[in-house]
Amino acid sequence: MSTEEVDVVVIGAGQAGLAASHELAAAGIEHVVLERRTTVGGAWQDRWDSFCLVSPNDTIRLPGGEYRGPDPHGFLPGAEVARHLRDYAASFAAPVRTGVAVTALRPRPDGGLDLRTAGGLVRARAVVVATGAFQEPNRPAWAAEVPVPVLDATEYRNPAAVPEGDVLIIGSGQCGCQIAEELTLAGRRVVLACGRAPWGPRRFEGRDLTDWLVEFGFFDVRTADLPDPSARLWANPQLTGASGGHDLNTRTLQALGVGLAGHLAGIHDGAAAVFTEDLAESVAWGDARYADLRSGITRWRTAHRLPVPEMPVPEPFDASAAVGEVALRDLGAIILATGFHPAYQWIEAPNAFDSHGFPLHVDGASTVIRGLWFVGVHFLRARKSALLLGVGEDAAVVARDVAESVGAG
Repeated sequence: MSTEEVDVVVIGAGQAGLAASHELAAAGIEHVVLERRTTVGGAWQDRWDSFCLVSPNDTIRLPGGEYRGPDPHGFLPGAEVARHLRDYAASFAAPVRTGVAVTALRPRPDGGLDLRTAGGLVRARAVVVATGAFQEPNRPAWAAEVPVPVLDATEYRNPAAVPEGDVLIIGSGQCGCQIAEELTLAGRRVVLACGRAPWGPRRFEGRDLTDWLVEFGFFDVRTADLPDPSARLWANPQLTGASGGHDLNTRTLQALGVGLAGHLAGIHDGAAAVFTEDLAESVAWGDARYADLRSGITRWRTAHRLPVPEMPVPEPFDASAAVGEVALRDLGAIILATGFHPAYQWIEAPNAFDSHGFPLHVDGASTVIRGLWFVGVHFLRARKSALLLGVGEDAAVVARDVAESVGAG
């Protein structure tokens, strides 16, 4: 098996890896980017057919790769986001090697790092891991035991590809709501098992919700600023960029005819999915998070002597029709929109991660493994760290640190 010596390796050619590559190139640091997929574009090319960005196009703010198209307030389809990343990589001749999966990373006693790939061993002085905010879907044990096809949200493509019958969706964050809406509009009967998820109106007073959030610093919040560190694990807000972007939440889905249920309590005798009676509480929790956003906007605008916008107040929610159980025999499929978790098991240093699986670091630099950096991690430096809106800022910080380290030899 061959062995290659490389100064700096970036793992992953999605938005985080390409932003890091751009900043390393700008600093004059020779490096290679290893991407397991056969094409550049990151996880955007794994989304379902109709997926669109949830934040407006003008939040694509990669260094040297900002959105400059004709529709800054629109929402690019996932395939177009992947194309934007490919064009971005080509714009600065990013040194990407596709089809190279890194299966293991091991620290060396001398301070370097060994990367195992199918093509051989790569030995590096510094490594930037940019494999995504979350890498593996949460898949409950019962999914392997029910007599119904169980799809992860990453496996969903379109309504026609879902087996005939009713569809049960577990999880009411962004993906769950968007898939529920699409299936219902396609004439499928859908039941959505709801957890706690924030939400907000798509637009008010002529501006997108994202613009208001950017203005008052919502995306700049750090983990240390949160009332509870576990808040970084909350579901993504119920929003959509489909069809030009519109309101999407439990109320709009209920009005559309989606059957709403509480949390999944379990599978009863292998014959029925049974739900808890907490639908009203989950919706109320989401309403409280929207109230927090309204308060944040009000405080910021008042402090800066700006007019406070009129923000819609949610109508009372009626949970009396909550679904109590669903017979599995009626289902064509179950779709899991239960979120994702970090997956760094291939990095052979388990003490380098916290109890949730996130890397222990300071500004992206591992505090355990010398020569190892991370970028594109959820809440790495702020709420926007994994987003097209903010990953470039973190990439610049990490690239400067890597340059100083490699330069210091």
